[in-house]
This record gives sequence, structure tokens and C-alpha cells, in this order.
Amino acid sequence: TDSEDLLRYFLDAKRIEGRSEKTVERYRYLLTRLAEETRVPFRKMTVYHIRNYYTKERERGISSSTLEGYRSVYSSFFGWLSREGLISQNPMVNLTAIKQPKVVRKPYSAVELAKIEEAAKNPRDRALIAFLASPGCRVSEACSVNRDDINFQEQRLTVTGKGDKQRIVYLDDVTMMLLRRYLDQRTDDNPALFIGKGCRRLEPGGVRRALKQIGAAADVDNVHPHRFRRTRATSLIDKGMPIQEVATILGHDKLDTTLRYVFIDERNVAEAFRRYA
Repeated sequence: TDSEDLLRYFLDAKRIEGRSEKTVERYRYLLTRLAEETRVPFRKMTVYHIRNYYTKERERGISSSTLEGYRSVYSSFFGWLSREGLISQNPMVNLTAIKQPKVVRKPYSAVELAKIEEAAKNPRDRALIAFLASPGCRVSEACSVNRDDINFQEQRLTVTGKGDKQRIVYLDDVTMMLLRRYLDQRTDDNPALFIGKGCRRLEPGGVRRALKQIGAAADVDNVHPHRFRRTRATSLIDKGMPIQEVATILGHDKLDTTLRYVFIDERNVAEAFRRYA
């Protein structure tokens, strides 16, 4: 159909731009679902069709943050169609960003980190926690690393992040020690840095399950991979690292993204005010 052709053209363009296949598939899923639910061809879709779809989704219990994610995808799609001259009017022009409640996502405290580290009972889990905490890698990045990727002498490695973008991350002394201990006790020939059952490469789902179990044993709530990344960003900012450098370490293109990761402790704000005022 015409709508299928338009979607294919758009997805091809995203691939050429270097978007990951995971991102492309997300575009495909959300846009296909929009077409199926509204039963309106993309060329004839108006702002009223999309608003009506939003209303139905909200009635289903979909959160504002998820709906804002929908809006971002739709804006990208219809904006591209408009620039390419494939539609006469962009239905997203008058759909503004969806207001979301501000949620404070706190990093781990020093006590929580100590409890988590203490609850990790095997060399792999201790090395995994340190690896997530030290360079602030995404869980997908940690799972894709191979043993040979690590330069033990210089304590660094190159990871591949979103959009197949590569960056160098650095590891501290404790993480290097724990990685060596973990690798020294392995007898398999799997190149992956972290492995799970059957000596297969550890997947993100496996990491989340392991951390959930460790969190329960440590009596720490909300233990998940991304919180280590948020904790590292906050720690570096608290120690005075410029936010531009923190963004580079995390692999962020925009400083706004990095700012969303950082928890600003009001005590630090008060102290800074007294120092500079």
C-alpha cells in the first residue's frame, strides 16, 4: 500500500543516516501501530486523528513519558515526509511536547553501593558491578565487550554505543583488579568479557536479572544497570568534572541529556552558593 511504501522510504533513510536497527524497528512498530489503530493512510492523517489516538492510549493507562516518546517518533516521520514533499501538510506541526511530571531519579548512595558490592558473591558479579559503576557504560555496551577489547596496561577500552558510535572509556584500579580475578578463573574460550549460563555471552536481560537478585540480597531497592550510569555521572559532576567531559564519557551528543542523568544534591548547591556569592 501507499502507507507501507512511505514507511519503507523513511526507514531506509534512517538506516542511511546510521540509526541502529533497534531504533529502526522501534520506528516501524510505533508507526505501523498508529496506522492500524487509526485506520487512516499516512497521506490523509491529520492532527485530529493523532490526538484521538493519544486519548485512547491514555485511557489504556499509557504514561505521559511514553506518549512523549510516541510524539518524538511521529514528528520525525511526518517531518521527514513533509521535507521530502511526500505529504502536503505535516499533522505534527501543532502537537506540542507532552508535559511530564518531573521524577527525581536518585543515584545510589555510598552505603547502597557498599551493600550491593557486599551482596555480590561470585567473581563475575563483583566484576560486573564494578564495570557498570566505573566507566558508566550502558548495559548493552557492557554486554558487547570482548576480553581482548580491554587494554589492561592503559586501563581503557573502546565501546560501541547507540548508533554504532565508538568512544573510549576508562577503568579504575579496583575494576581492573576484579576483572583480572574474574578472567583468571575462567576456563572457557568465549571471547565475551561477561558470560552467563552455558558459557554464552551475557545478555542485557541476564544482567538485569542478576542485579535484581543482588539487590534483593543487599536489601537495596531499584537496583538496575542504568542507575550505575546515573551514579557515575553524578559522582563526576560532584567532584568538579566539567559537564562537557562527563557527556563525552557517557557518549551523549547533547548536554541536555547529561543534565537529565545528574542528581543535583541541594546541599552541594547551598555550599556552592556560599562559596561563590
